[in-house]
Amino acid sequence: MSLPVHPDKEATRGVLLGLFAYLWWGCFPLFFALFEGIPAWEILVHRVIWSCVFLALLVTALRRWSPVLGALEHPQRLGRVLACAVLIALNWGIYIYAVETRHVFQASLGYFLTPLVNVLLGMLILKERMRVLQGMAVGLATLAIVIQLVVLGELPWITLCLALSFGTYGLFRKQVPLDGVTGLFVETLLLLPVALLALLWLINAGYSNFMIGDDRANLLLMASGVVTALPLIAFAGATHRLRLSTIGFLMYINPTIQFFIALLVFEEPLKPIQLATFVMIWIGLAMYSYAAWQNRSRASPATAR
Repeated sequence: MSLPVHPDKEATRGVLLGLFAYLWWGCFPLFFALFEGIPAWEILVHRVIWSCVFLALLVTALRRWSPVLGALEHPQRLGRVLACAVLIALNWGIYIYAVETRHVFQASLGYFLTPLVNVLLGMLILKERMRVLQGMAVGLATLAIVIQLVVLGELPWITLCLALSFGTYGLFRKQVPLDGVTGLFVETLLLLPVALLALLWLINAGYSNFMIGDDRANLLLMASGVVTALPLIAFAGATHRLRLSTIGFLMYINPTIQFFIALLVFEEPLKPIQLATFVMIWIGLAMYSYAAWQNRSRASPATAR
């Protein structure tokens, strides 16, 4: 007779899985920096293909083909899944480009902005009420972007595209009734035909960096699928064991690590005005986190009655 798992142990496992996922994501710049000389969109093509292969093996091992086939049997319901697939591919591609062109500061800022984008999308799309502190946090983040545009004379498009694509992905993903592994597999499966066609074109045109004698490039491209899927699987495990507020706090680990990698490893230049906008975003995140904590504290007594 097996003993029931204590809730504290489940929470501990959830925290460990969450830490694994966010630490792994935070170190992504170090991995994608190894693909020197390979275009970002070609890496994206292989990332889709090898993620799909790895996830197919995982779905087989976990015996989860039933929900996958159930989703594919109703193509009229795949609209949101397709939207998720396009958004995550866009996010992956822009992120790889950011690392290759050494714009990791912009990528980091994009993921710092994501929870505030989620709040804004919740208000605009789901008609959720925005609390005063949340509204101030979104306003502060918007002001930081405007300052970058006016003072630096350039729109931080990488930051905005990463935040909007991942935030919108989260919005659609919540409306898809599939678990983390199954949902990600169906998304990559929908992208697979386009990725395979792109790979065939690259090979026929003589532009492919795959299977041309460079074993290091071949291994890196194939490994990109596993590297992509593992933290997503760990994240799915964490979300099942932890409260959303806990996941929200852990989420800041990823862009924080990326910020310091950009500063200390890649030695990207950080202008004073950029640092000032980072500080504004961090203050906004602190206000957002405090509002979320207040909301949870008010909800707890109500559920206890």
